[in-house]
Amino acid sequence: MQFASFEVRTRVGTERRVGVLREETLVDVTEGYAGLLAERGEQAPQRLANAIAPPDMLQFLKVGERAREAAEEAVSFVDGTDAETGPSAAQYQYGLDDVRLLSPLPRPNSIRDFIAFEDHIGHFAPSIPDEWYELPVYYKGNPDSVLAPGETIEWPTYTEKLDYELELAAVIGMPGRNIPVEEAMDHVFGFTLFNDFSARDIQSKERRVGLGPSKAKDFANGFGPVLVTADELDIDDTELRLRINGETHCVGNLGDMYHSFDEIVAHASKHEMLQPGDVLGSGTVGGGSGPENGRWPEPGDLITLEAEVIGTLEHEIGSP
Repeated sequence: MQFASFEVRTRVGTERRVGVLREETLVDVTEGYAGLLAERGEQAPQRLANAIAPPDMLQFLKVGERAREAAEEAVSFVDGTDAETGPSAAQYQYGLDDVRLLSPLPRPNSIRDFIAFEDHIGHFAPSIPDEWYELPVYYKGNPDSVLAPGETIEWPTYTEKLDYELELAAVIGMPGRNIPVEEAMDHVFGFTLFNDFSARDIQSKERRVGLGPSKAKDFANGFGPVLVTADELDIDDTELRLRINGETHCVGNLGDMYHSFDEIVAHASKHEMLQPGDVLGSGTVGGGSGPENGRWPEPGDLITLEAEVIGTLEHEIGSP
């Protein structure tokens, strides 16, 4: 299933919802489930639907498997009903042109971004440390700096070297601590594209101090356009592509990850609890950044990330 977060105008104002994307249509999971409950004769279908299939993605993930089951039931119900609106008088379905698509997880619980592709680290560290092969290293990003698909990125005033990065991210759905590698995927709800925008000149300075990255990364994280459930994506053989103004500048594959997502999840959970809504980034695909492919972003550029099943994630580069 392809899950999305979106905003829609209603008679009581703008509301945020969780939807299941099917071609150009979004099924409102909460409203669809409320309609099903009403048909079953529940006394407070809307209140129960809000609890089991919340309209906020982070809360939806926290409910767990019951929420996903409710989403599947909601889609089946909407497919089989002639009604267009549910118990709260909201629509069951929306066209993409009728909503504002948000990041599938507008405010993650946390962000950890790894560096799992050997070609990428090899560009920045011609002599790769032995330690990189021993453990998947990561930094922690800013969950309050998330961009919606299509949103223009503000060029930070403190950098002259803004950069994009082609990545995939796993989103945790089931909590866990000290997770074995062989059980790691049981804890992943799904995957989404991740554009880890960076300020390269600031990153170089922070690296020399021995801390960070911090301001080099904390200003913008692009996720989207949808969150695809883990059962629908082949994490061993999915092609990722980067385009700038329609021109391809990088093609990579998840099969090139030295550290797998299974290993990443297991490592991140060592002696700490992973929670629903935690985001774990793969790190940049080899060739998926400006310093690697020679094409630095410029104001007005349209940066597009693509992956089969997930779709395309676009952001325009703003002016300094």
